Amino acid sequence: MRPAFSVIFLTTLIGAGQGLFIALYVTELGASLGAWALPPAPYFALGCVLSLCLLGGGLLSSFFHLGRPERAWRSAAMWRTSWLSREVIALPLFMAAVAAFGLAHLLHGAGELTLALGAAGLALALLLFLCTGMIYACIQFLQEWHTPLTVVNYTLFGCASGFLLATAWAAALAPDLVGASALWTAGFTVAALVTRAATLARNASLRPKSTLQTAIGVKHPRIAQKSTGFMGGSFNTREFSHASPAARLRAAKWAFLLLVFPLPLALLAAGTALASAAVLASAFALQYLGLLAERWFFFAQARHPQNLYYQAIS
Repeated sequence: MRPAFSVIFLTTLIGAGQGLFIALYVTELGASLGAWALPPAPYFALGCVLSLCLLGGGLLSSFFHLGRPERAWRSAAMWRTSWLSREVIALPLFMAAVAAFGLAHLLHGAGELTLALGAAGLALALLLFLCTGMIYACIQFLQEWHTPLTVVNYTLFGCASGFLLATAWAAALAPDLVGASALWTAGFTVAALVTRAATLARNASLRPKSTLQTAIGVKHPRIAQKSTGFMGGSFNTREFSHASPAARLRAAKWAFLLLVFPLPLALLAAGTALASAAVLASAFALQYLGLLAERWFFFAQARHPQNLYYQAIS
């Protein structure tokens, strides 16, 4: 399918914002259990501002995917049956929870209130991951997406990038937390590598369920297409076929495998050893570039059955 860059930025930005908030909440929860010292209030308050900036950037980018942005409110109307509508509802609720968590830390400091708000935010973050992933996983005729691994990958990539950003944030405002945060980051990154590799292996073995015969309802064993049926392009040929050569897909795959996993982990180790916020921030920036490539590949790899009917002229 044709990757939409507005959706690519939406999913990667809000994923990082969700992961960063989860890292902030885990930090307070661990401190309440005595695992480490509690960071100062600005660590949480300003961290929530950073999370909201990522979430807001993702929300803003989504408007560029709408044909009629002034009707965006209607996207929430089908919440009973549509995962997209549920995402549209869950995102602002999660943003409100992040804002409340940060404000409570700023005004009252850590305590039972912030722990309760953080728990609510965690639940909404996980719900938002589920909604975002299920938008694609629920589409049965796109075999590359129709797997529980889609939701798992969206969740782990978001947590990996968010915790990596949280590690850089800790190096700047709470250096004592860098080691623990780096361990969480490495764990999520390795887990994301395992599940994404499993997805790549699964998708490589897929065989199309549709054929030219089923596409047009003709059972003759030999069918040759002579025309796409149009004098020019159409919505179908533009939106459901990316027209990228196989070499570009391979390049995107190896680019994200390199940029999302080994390089950020190497910089994570160096930044943790040096307690350098700059090195850790560079690791996040590098990984985010890889996530853009990964999400482009995710969309481009999906083979829409309708392309059997609108394929290139023979």
